[in-house]
Amino acid sequence: MNRRSFLQAMAAASAVSLTGLPALRAAMPKMKITRVRAYAPPNPNPLFNQADTVVTIETDAGITGIGEGGFSDTLRQCAGRLIGQDPQFIERLWQDMTRSFFYPPGREKEHALGALDMALWDIRGKVLKLPVHQILGGASRNFCECYNTAGTIPGIQPGMGVKERAALTIAAGYRAYRMDAASLGRGNSVYNTRERVLKVAEDCAQAREGVGKNGDFCIDFHQRFDFIDAVRCATLIEPLAPLFIEDPVRTEVFDQDLPKLRTMVKVPIAAGEEWGNKWDFNRLVENHDIDYVRATLPNVGGITEMMKIAALCETHFVGIVPHFTGPIATAALVNCLSTFSGPVLMEYNFQGKTLPHLPVCLDFKDGKLYPNERPGLGVELDMKQLTQLLEVNKYDTNRAQTYFRPDGSITNW
Repeated sequence: MNRRSFLQAMAAASAVSLTGLPALRAAMPKMKITRVRAYAPPNPNPLFNQADTVVTIETDAGITGIGEGGFSDTLRQCAGRLIGQDPQFIERLWQDMTRSFFYPPGREKEHALGALDMALWDIRGKVLKLPVHQILGGASRNFCECYNTAGTIPGIQPGMGVKERAALTIAAGYRAYRMDAASLGRGNSVYNTRERVLKVAEDCAQAREGVGKNGDFCIDFHQRFDFIDAVRCATLIEPLAPLFIEDPVRTEVFDQDLPKLRTMVKVPIAAGEEWGNKWDFNRLVENHDIDYVRATLPNVGGITEMMKIAALCETHFVGIVPHFTGPIATAALVNCLSTFSGPVLMEYNFQGKTLPHLPVCLDFKDGKLYPNERPGLGVELDMKQLTQLLEVNKYDTNRAQTYFRPDGSITNW
């Protein structure tokens, strides 16, 4: 290599390392989105906030992005805004899908928007032949620690006590044992919160014994307790040092009651599995009224929004404990959160099993999820296992007028 060639190569390397995004954008060929489809997987999950609808975005370059979330009625409108657009402008497309219609998106529509955003990032990774975590700056952790919600733990049998279940969960490699607030089982809908407080304290004592002196356990209050009973319960279990209590009060009054609770109890607080975007979490994170944000994908509006929430959390030293989600969205979370510098603990319930429609998806071992080097989100579909629900191939102009600032950025109608 002569001196000129060497200097040119060094300049190109510097462009990638120092300017990052402009260099990546230069590497993205022009293309157009031609079609969006949605599919039902085998045994679909009917819950909106954990919908496992498979979403694909097709391009005229023959590259297809994969996402997950939403349902046909919430996906259709946002998908229509993508047809004919260049998929490399992800932030612009996110703003357009969010702002082009009269009402700002509610929780269900944010979920659908997030599935489409996820697929756009998958396209970018496949074009650049890089995993999404590399495009976002590269992994800052070797793996994402997990806690188990409903997956199978080796050795656990029906009817086994809290202590035994907790011990086996930690032995399986999980960071923490998770329990809920003394549920009564199916068929019993009477839940006396004042009486259950004492039962929760008993269960937590068993969990502490099971995980050992240096182990971790966490407990989901499920928003069941009236405020003062949440205070009572958190105070009773404080000496047992739970890793966190989750959703101790109703979501509707988070902004009012969590700051009050923060001043009255000393246990760490996690909250927000039913919430969405950065505007929901902003004040609680800034004031450190919570210790862990429960934001997840695609609920928050996709990878684009998740990384902004991560930046907010990093600024205020708040951890991220995302709520469990579908398998493709879980793969996206590993790509996102492996780049986050703060504490991460992922709720996980697939126990490493391979799903029929996803022959390649998650890299799980001994209670941990690992980032991989596969392009995009690192997932592959078996289309024969999917049932098509929706196809969108025309641009949607049935919307309120959108205004642009002089520089071309989007403002409201």
